[in-house]
Amino acid sequence: MSKIMMALALACVLVSACAREEIEDEDTAMMEDTTAAASEPVGISLADVAGTWVINARSETGQEVPEYELEATADPSSWEIRFPDREPIPARVVEVSGDSIVSEAGPYESVLRPGVQVTTRSVYRLEGDRLIGTTVAHYQTTDADSVVIVRGEGTRAP
Repeated sequence: MSKIMMALALACVLVSACAREEIEDEDTAMMEDTTAAASEPVGISLADVAGTWVINARSETGQEVPEYELEATADPSSWEIRFPDREPIPARVVEVSGDSIVSEAGPYESVLRPGVQVTTRSVYRLEGDRLIGTTVAHYQTTDADSVVIVRGEGTRAP
């Protein structure tokens, strides 16, 4: 093999090795960026939702729930649900995890079934400037429909 051919072959090997090292460096940097992004905590805090929220909701069967206010505070034991013409209903935050806040209230007299006691468990998430929630209502009854699921959306009260 001529000296020129050997020099070209050596040059190709060197260029190939440098290119491979550059790609590996880029892959490592990309993996580090992804790992850093994945390890950053994404979550919600009680301070994020503190304030008064006006909630519009309806059951999965389409039954409308009267509009109500949710008073959220940084104190997990002092949340309140306020329906029109009723005493405030104490609620308590039982968990804050990831992007969700879980609260419980009751038993109290249902607004959908007058005279029937209900206990609720709600999960709230912030989506932009809206508070989105799903509530599971457990009625103290022997009827087959003792559980109702309600979906709600809230905006901050002015």
